[in-house]
Amino acid sequence: MTNKDRQKAVPTVQIDNERALVTEWRFAPGAETGWHMHNMDYIVVPGTSGNLLIESSSGNAVSQLQKGVSYTRSAGVEHNVVNDNDEEFVFVEIELR
Repeated sequence: MTNKDRQKAVPTVQIDNERALVTEWRFAPGAETGWHMHNMDYIVVPGTSGNLLIESSSGNAVSQLQKGVSYTRSAGVEHNVVNDNDEEFVFVEIELR
């Protein structure tokens, strides 16, 4: 499947204030965020377990995520995130201002 054939993940902003931007992301199988760069440090809290394909300028990698096991990244990360599962994948992203 090419990038233009992929459906987009659905973001729902839960909190947007002076301290944080909290977004729930829901991915149908094969859905993607689209290429983007994070301008803030962020934390991801998976709501489901599974694999996400991370596409970046330095190459592709598969991240194996477990429900409730959080991870963090620094600002400046540019990538595209793709659901590499046969079922919906959900995570909450917390960007710190």
